[in-house]
Amino acid sequence: MAEVSAMMIRARCNFVAKTSVLDVKRSDSRLSVIGRTVWCDRGRMKGRVVTGVKATMQVDLEDDERLKRLDGLEATLGLDVVAERELKEKGFLGMRKTKFVCTIGPACCATEDLEKLALEGMNIARLNMCHNTKEWHYGVIRKIKKLNEKGFCISVMIDTEGSQIHVVDHGAPSSVKVEDGSNWLFTAEKFEGSRPFTVQASYGGFSEGIQVGDSIVIDGGMASFEVMEKIGNDLSCKCTDPGLFLPRAKCSFWRDGRLVVRKHESPTLSSKDWSDIEFGISEGVDFIALSFVNSADSVKHLKSYLSAKSAKSVRVLAKIESLESLQNLEEIIEASDGIMVARGDLGVEIPLEQIPAVQEEITSVCRELNKPVIVASQLLESMVEYPTPTRAEVADVSEAVRQYADALMLCGESAIGSYGQKALSVLQIASSRMELWSREENRKHFLPQHQLGVSLHDRIAEEICNSAAELANKLSVDAIFVLTKQGHMASLLSRNRPSPPIFALTNEDSTRMALNLQWGVFPLRIDLSDDIEANISRGIELVKSKGLVKQGDFVLMVSEISPARAASMASQSIQLKSIV
Repeated sequence: MAEVSAMMIRARCNFVAKTSVLDVKRSDSRLSVIGRTVWCDRGRMKGRVVTGVKATMQVDLEDDERLKRLDGLEATLGLDVVAERELKEKGFLGMRKTKFVCTIGPACCATEDLEKLALEGMNIARLNMCHNTKEWHYGVIRKIKKLNEKGFCISVMIDTEGSQIHVVDHGAPSSVKVEDGSNWLFTAEKFEGSRPFTVQASYGGFSEGIQVGDSIVIDGGMASFEVMEKIGNDLSCKCTDPGLFLPRAKCSFWRDGRLVVRKHESPTLSSKDWSDIEFGISEGVDFIALSFVNSADSVKHLKSYLSAKSAKSVRVLAKIESLESLQNLEEIIEASDGIMVARGDLGVEIPLEQIPAVQEEITSVCRELNKPVIVASQLLESMVEYPTPTRAEVADVSEAVRQYADALMLCGESAIGSYGQKALSVLQIASSRMELWSREENRKHFLPQHQLGVSLHDRIAEEICNSAAELANKLSVDAIFVLTKQGHMASLLSRNRPSPPIFALTNEDSTRMALNLQWGVFPLRIDLSDDIEANISRGIELVKSKGLVKQGDFVLMVSEISPARAASMASQSIQLKSIV
């Protein structure tokens, strides 16, 4: 059994109690201490209600009873093989904390290509339900699950198509290069297959209110057309900005430099979206990204549906990609499990020069409300065709990392580009360099936090994590370990953006996959008992046996696991341990 020495840290919880009684006690140890723990307990007594915080020391971590419990735990540690390799090569502070999302498409759907992306650091595989068949998506999910069986930890996200009024399709199985001056017909006529220079609109009234001279912008600027003539409900158009035209692309209409706003009574989720969601539930996906969210109601509706239909916990991410979603930003963030800043579509609805400030504001609000945020669209767009990025693109990636975005997402770069693996490598290099700089900045300026908790228990958990992150930075600990079942304490620690990596030990597979999106969190699969001290001791023993910690390492342990024998008590603890 690996021995550890520990020093006591008293967690200070600041809050206003209106009717509660604050009871702070300290008890001295009468025995020789191997480890000491600070506990914050909340409980209610029969007869009179007492709500309080109690700080005590626990001693004799390695007594016979606890050793027996340790023997019954599973001796495996499910750390992602890439994170494990990175830790051994670069040490704790060298581990990349920004997560990577890769869109899977025809350029990277083969098993060997998916494994290359995994080895380069892909944390989440995104499947865009606008493209390909369910059979194709099923095959990709099977391949990812096979990779996870080999020791990777890759979560799966499906991205809904959203309202059909935005979708047009040229009918070809892959992207088409649109030439300058070429003439195209946009029609609502339904037909099978494809016709030369013909684009089929999904919504019958797509041309209502559109005038000759208006512009059609494809996928936020991938290509543009001018309306030359209206022929009934069809539009005869000429290409004015050549580029790539993807299958089932999104379009918008512009007039005199302004977006043509048209009111349509259509739900956020189409019948196709619901079919895709059912598919996602059956395949056990980890995230569902909801397109064209304009209010919190659609998010709440989907989450309610998932809680009733899905046996596992599926996280719902809201995509911010419209002016209306910006107007209801905070309520959407609060209702969601995370946010995707879809800059491509968002850039269609607001002036281009506002995108940087809006991105920073969304990222900041998400961190304040403890919701992970993905910065997406056109990060390394030139690498769809070229093997090296522009310097401006690298600066864009670095800025998103400096803003503490939880994750960066590749779209066409990985899905249809020829250099997907190289693009991921660029994200890796740029992120690691900016994180090093941000870490030094963070030590000088501790990030302020917005209070989230309402109940006393939630506020205690929040204060413990805020204090733990500050301690970790000030004492320069090597790593933070958190025992968590639902991932809440791990996310609160991540919200503080501490310098050391956060290793989240959980016995819930859905929690492990969800934490893949959290900044700086590395989830580990381990069986947890009802004994907090046994869990801590076992966790240290296992990570030491893997060579992840060594003699002299200084680690901070945080726990949110409640002992079964005190079911009415909700407990958290902080411990500082030096590995010996």
